[in-house]
Amino acid sequence: MKKSGNLKMLCLALITLLYANTTFAQDSEIKNYDQGFRLGFGINGGIPTDKDYDWALGGDVRLQYDLTKRTSLTLTTGFTNLFKGDDAKDLGFIPAKVGFKAFVWEDQFYVLGEVGAGFAVTNGYNDTTFLWAPGIGYANKYIDLSVRYEDYHDFRTNQVALRVAYGFDL
Repeated sequence: MKKSGNLKMLCLALITLLYANTTFAQDSEIKNYDQGFRLGFGINGGIPTDKDYDWALGGDVRLQYDLTKRTSLTLTTGFTNLFKGDDAKDLGFIPAKVGFKAFVWEDQFYVLGEVGAGFAVTNGYNDTTFLWAPGIGYANKYIDLSVRYEDYHDFRTNQVALRVAYGFDL
């Protein structure tokens, strides 16, 4: 119960910070910024922070819609596999996340918050979990590098992951 309360407070603080940043930034932004879509393909590697799994590897596709020069909405999906040593069953799942990205420094460094679901698809697992993932990153015209914490509530595990991606305007 305490973890749920802390999660709600963290999400509320993040949303408040991002909203305040975009509200004050609107006065200085270019009025004729061309809104548009970007598509990115990434590879993710992670280390679970508990002892249930040894490491994680995955790939993703992210569609990003730029609201302004400094804020974007994201939709991310792909496949992630949590590996377990010995003869234990690995857990593979498909994440489906929606997020908000805000560039906070020099239009290249950003914070990102995502929430969604993870659908287990391997080794007889059939659970679906709530997942949330705050992160920080660096992006330029083609490259996106980020680090995120990702929590899988009903899978009872989480990870710290590095994402390396190639992206382009649509």
